[in-house]
Amino acid sequence: MRKIYVFDTTLRDGEQSPGVNLNTREKVEIAYQLEKLGIDRMEAGFPAASPGDLAAVNAVAKAVKDVTVIGLSRSRETDIDAVREALKGAQDPCIHIFLATSPIHRQHKLRMEKAQVLETAQSAIRYAKKYFSKLEFSLEDAGRTERDFMAEMVAMAIREGANVVNIPDTVGYLNPSEYGAIFKFLKDTVPDIEKVQLSAHCHNDLGMATANTLAAIQNGADQIEGTINGIGERAGNTAIEEVALALETRSEFFGAKTSLVLSEISRTSRLVSRLTGMAVPGNKAIVGANAFAHESGIHQDGMLKEKTTYEIMTPETIGLKESKLVLGKHSGRHAFRDKLNDLGYDLPEEEVNTAFAKFKDLADKKKEVSDEDILALLEEKLGDTPEIFSLQTIYVTYGNESVPTAKVVIKGQEAEPIVAVAEGNGSVDAIYNAIDLATSEEVTLGDYSIKAVSRGKDAQGEVHVVLSQGEVAAQGRGLSTDILEASARAYLDALNKLLEKRKTYTRRDHAQL
Repeated sequence: MRKIYVFDTTLRDGEQSPGVNLNTREKVEIAYQLEKLGIDRMEAGFPAASPGDLAAVNAVAKAVKDVTVIGLSRSRETDIDAVREALKGAQDPCIHIFLATSPIHRQHKLRMEKAQVLETAQSAIRYAKKYFSKLEFSLEDAGRTERDFMAEMVAMAIREGANVVNIPDTVGYLNPSEYGAIFKFLKDTVPDIEKVQLSAHCHNDLGMATANTLAAIQNGADQIEGTINGIGERAGNTAIEEVALALETRSEFFGAKTSLVLSEISRTSRLVSRLTGMAVPGNKAIVGANAFAHESGIHQDGMLKEKTTYEIMTPETIGLKESKLVLGKHSGRHAFRDKLNDLGYDLPEEEVNTAFAKFKDLADKKKEVSDEDILALLEEKLGDTPEIFSLQTIYVTYGNESVPTAKVVIKGQEAEPIVAVAEGNGSVDAIYNAIDLATSEEVTLGDYSIKAVSRGKDAQGEVHVVLSQGEVAAQGRGLSTDILEASARAYLDALNKLLEKRKTYTRRDHAQL
């Protein structure tokens, strides 16, 4: 069975999704989980993009041990130097250099002729090889590049010592037969092609990223590049979990597999969704809430008789557990701890006690607490957002013929709680206006979304917000069976993160002065 290497770019290409802005702690948290998932290579960021991204890549490089950590670089010496700085302390560092090669990019973006593109890339690879034993070179927009020039660029990269050559469908333009044919062409025509691994990096603009990636594997690709949940610019990247399960489920067809720990997929998906604020659609393959749900009577009948009638893979494969123990307000600590173990959490006693207290509060509001409720509760409590402001109480008055009014009691840095009352266009607007008054902070609400954590009328609601203040932005998350309370908690969570980020920006600005 041929091994397919997995290059994860959730922390770089995935973070380029509109509205996503991961801080260093969040990047490290995701990196640890990606390491548990068993990915081979992790693109931690683009160090030359900003001092903050350089620092975040460095933190990831020092944190993980059993994975190759990669920094992205344009074909410029300054970028390469930034990657060198960022990957100090990495156990297994690698640089990823790219340069556009298609006619449209050469003409309109680079304003270069073919010879200049070749020379620029060659010079960058030579410079980087002085400092890195592992190097990947990408032909940006390879999918729209002339084949003879593509082969010339790949041959040059091999001669200069590249270990991996990436052939990206940067704008998701190709179909599977076209994309697969490129890999066959390169395998058949480029001298010494066996000296490098060929990599597939596909975008999902036409909805074919996974299909294109699998076509590349069938035609000799050694590595696939993608993100968890398929996040990324525009319509996103190849979803790693989709490729991994396709290879696992149809191993007799593809004759290839990844070495991912498939039982970590569900937890990884949830973590990425929570920290990026990008909800996973219910009908998303593999990790969507409905991926293993059956509502049709015919389907349910088939499932009861034989699961394989309608399930080609089991939920247990990706780390989902069928509930064996119903938890409610009468459940004790022992049952709760057993449930945590069943869900894959081995927490110290202090964290179990904290989570158990929150569980009992929730159980008083719900008849039955689902696995999804407990996971959401754990993810909320295990965060380490500094609580500059915290919500004590909230009152909202609303009528369809009156102006919505909110009163909030906020605990701040002072001994006495802060009380503020405000009106708004709706209940949530009134709450947010009251919080602004109480905290004396002027912020812009960039995004607001709600989703149910579990099913039923008493389901917990999860609210996600993005706040900004000048160039600083932060995401927040709130959880409650009351959506207005969840909205307030999400706003304060984002505000606390924003204020903490602002300190970092202020310190950086002073250092530059």
